[in-house]
Amino acid sequence: MVNLKARIVVGAPMTHQTLSLRFPEPQCRPGEAPTFGHIRIPAAGLLPKPPIDATADEMAPFTRGLLRVLDDEGSALGAWNPQLPAETLRRGLRAMMLTRAYDARMLRVQRQGKTSFYMQSTGEEAVAVAQAFALNADDMCFPSYRQQGLLIARGWSLVDMMCQVYNNSGDRMKGRQLPVFYSAKEAGFFSISGNLGTQYPQAVGWAMASALKDDTRIAAAWVGDGTTAEGDFHYALTFAAVYQVPVILNVVNNQWAISSFQGIAGGELTTFAARALGYGLPGLRVDGNDFLAVYAATDWAARRARANLGPTLIELFTYRAAAHSSSDDPSGYRPAGEAESWPLGDPITRLKGHLIRLNEWTEEQHATLEEELKEVVLAAAKEAES
Repeated sequence: MVNLKARIVVGAPMTHQTLSLRFPEPQCRPGEAPTFGHIRIPAAGLLPKPPIDATADEMAPFTRGLLRVLDDEGSALGAWNPQLPAETLRRGLRAMMLTRAYDARMLRVQRQGKTSFYMQSTGEEAVAVAQAFALNADDMCFPSYRQQGLLIARGWSLVDMMCQVYNNSGDRMKGRQLPVFYSAKEAGFFSISGNLGTQYPQAVGWAMASALKDDTRIAAAWVGDGTTAEGDFHYALTFAAVYQVPVILNVVNNQWAISSFQGIAGGELTTFAARALGYGLPGLRVDGNDFLAVYAATDWAARRARANLGPTLIELFTYRAAAHSSSDDPSGYRPAGEAESWPLGDPITRLKGHLIRLNEWTEEQHATLEEELKEVVLAAAKEAES
């Protein structure tokens, strides 16, 4: 037997290689042509639909793929197609369009100096609206600040939301919160916090309490890709896994935090959905601009939670088309026109195309509804400003 230790000369100088660090950089910067060539977009309808009691190991392929139902032509394909009635799809389309109209109006009044701050959800409307449709009305939501579509999909008052943005005499928060940090217990909408990571452990704790009380309600929480780098994210996943908590934990990967891209949080090394596997949890990576895929994934996770099979981590792969907030200038860190190059398109346009393909909608109906919703928002704004 060779004595390997004998080959080591004590005190002999070792060859030193200069050490270096890796600094993640986005694919392109301002002044460059936007590109998403590094993103692999699989065809719609490829992934099978597992049973709700699938193990984390069995769900591993779903954390690295991309769950898609709608193809580029607007057809719904595959086992994940939720087969929603056309009327439900029209209601979903209306809620997304109303969310966008509301956002546009509130950003406008911020620019007019009527409120200090606003945050739009442009391009991410399917995340909140489709998930609201898949959850029960009394399930508790712990949102981040781009889920105003949850309130709108649940039929909450636009006037109430606007009063909170204005911090006026009708503000139920009495000016104690920043604009867009809504809170509505009656709508199952937990107070938004600027420290978004806290929503995860609070959602897990609420869902634990629901189970301890023999309740039937589950919880859902949302954070952005940047928040996954915070400790609260990992604390929550540990508790959720250990106690098999009835909660849905959503990561809205919209590619950009306030000014840093998702690679800073480790998004280039693996998917955010894959982080579930280290905790023994199932994960799903979903096309966040596909209303049907978002609904189907959320419905699957909700059924799992209600059957006492534990939590699910869902990564919603989407794009923040607008600025981070009214005080942000994205031209300082990403190329102009990048939003238009996003390969997964616009959630409203895609659902509209699907309904038209089903002969359940027309361009004329769409244009008429757009104008109607602008009037709805304008009337609410006048009331709130009064």
